[in-house]
Amino acid sequence: MHGSITTAQRVLLFTISRFGIMALLIASLPLTLFANDAYSEGSALNEEVIELYRNKNYSQAEPLAKKALERAEKSLGPVHPLVAICLNNLAAVYKAQGKYVAAEPLYRRALAIRESTYGAEHPFVATSLDNLALLYKAEGKFAEAEQLYRRSLAIEERAYGTSHPIVVQSMDNLASFYREAGMNKAAEEMEKRVSSIRAGKL
Repeated sequence: MHGSITTAQRVLLFTISRFGIMALLIASLPLTLFANDAYSEGSALNEEVIELYRNKNYSQAEPLAKKALERAEKSLGPVHPLVAICLNNLAAVYKAQGKYVAAEPLYRRALAIRESTYGAEHPFVATSLDNLALLYKAEGKFAEAEQLYRRSLAIEERAYGTSHPIVVQSMDNLASFYREAGMNKAAEEMEKRVSSIRAGKL
């Protein structure tokens, strides 16, 4: 925790995930940081990146995402949760342009920061695992993607319970992944689980 309630402010920052644009509530930051030019510029740049990504202007988003990451690292250090968000967003911009080799180390670094910050069982970690899994799926690395999807799902089940909408959506996504990968038996089993939950049988 950074400071007391009188000297700190909680931060809501947007990031790119499998659910589209999602908001993450980050641990408190000292109010003095908001007077930091590097932080303020990085935060504003991140918002521009999100808007450009929404509009599929990836080539314009890329230099801004790089600059946002640079500013976040300068003001917060290399392992802060906000840096992980900037890493994730730059990786997503790379992925959208088919720059998979450039995206992977950024997704991995964001994952490592979140595991270190929140612990291996936190839902933010599950989000990072999903992002990396989506990259591997795009590259045709189905075995690697499956491992990450299943680990993410396990985290979400423990965090939310098996019938939570986020968990059911993740199961549905995993079933779709199995279909795309030609793993029809696994897809059928996951689809049955989803159907049972939605029917109120589990």
